[in-house]
Amino acid sequence: MKIKEIVSALERFAPLPLQDGFDNAGLQIGLTEAEATGALLCLDVTESVIDEAIALGYNLVISHHPLIFKGYKSITGKDYVERCILKAIKNDIVVYSAHTNLDNASGGVNFKIAEKIGLKNVKILSCKEESLLKLVTFVPAEQAEKVRRALFDAGCGNIGNYDSCSYNLEGEGTFRAQEGTHPFCGKVGELHKEKEIRIETILPSFKKNAVIRALIASHPYEEPAFDLYSLKNSWSQTGSGVIGELEFPETELDFLKRIKKTFEVGCLKHNKLTGRLISKIALCGGAGAFLLSNAINQKADAFITGEIRYHDYFGHENDILMAEIGHYESEQYTKEIFYSLLKDIFPNIEIQISKINTNPIKYL
Repeated sequence: MKIKEIVSALERFAPLPLQDGFDNAGLQIGLTEAEATGALLCLDVTESVIDEAIALGYNLVISHHPLIFKGYKSITGKDYVERCILKAIKNDIVVYSAHTNLDNASGGVNFKIAEKIGLKNVKILSCKEESLLKLVTFVPAEQAEKVRRALFDAGCGNIGNYDSCSYNLEGEGTFRAQEGTHPFCGKVGELHKEKEIRIETILPSFKKNAVIRALIASHPYEEPAFDLYSLKNSWSQTGSGVIGELEFPETELDFLKRIKKTFEVGCLKHNKLTGRLISKIALCGGAGAFLLSNAINQKADAFITGEIRYHDYFGHENDILMAEIGHYESEQYTKEIFYSLLKDIFPNIEIQISKINTNPIKYL
């Protein structure tokens, strides 16, 4: 199978438009037309990881953190990023990264962390805003089902855990075909009335072009009438962080000790213990301190993330238990997402999780 098929599967699960503005997720290095000899999964791309791929005979490295974050005017090997680029190109290795698009995807990084902790009723903590459109179109009654199905197949109609969502209203459309047209119904030069269905549905903004193509291809009219409206609705299926509940409450100390063990944390930092029971937990892998206020506003008992700034700890001991477990530690299980996703779709592909611990932070 070609590497581009693997990339396509990753991007169906975590579409690139879900990434944050600062990010550089996606293809980093190489040509995806090559046949895949194997995929090495890692959190960070380092020289040791590239060497590991070479030793295994694999020509694809899939990472969470992008190797390349900035533009380069020259590549001379002066730092580890440039040396990785040179080594990957020299050995025909493709490097692909799924970063904040995987963080923001349903079932992504934060859902994996929640799974490891044992949370239930897991929801997005901070949903994406202004990322949805409403589509309205008008279709002859007999062709309405065909057009509806094409729109759903193109990505319309998903609301929460429901798909194929639409609203349909019977009405009457009018038009007069001019010279040079080929009307589906009616005659050139005559006013025509047609029983039509007004179809309303919802779609992510980034799927607009694909949906319009599907609409035009499936609609019987030469000139389909349709409207697109920007929505203020939150997109509950994507966003930053998650929040969920433990099956049974735990004391603060028991909870922190369990988290420390689960994520193999060398040094777990936390704010003052107040004796509260921990039941509702908000979390975000990596540098997620920007979600602290969301966690407090949603009445979480504890907030877990990889990095918290010193001054963020002040003033919240009565609001929430804060636990800082390390950036690498919080996201280490991302590799398991890659593995299970690709093995389910491509059971015969050679895949290994990297044995290299790429955490640059060490503990005494």
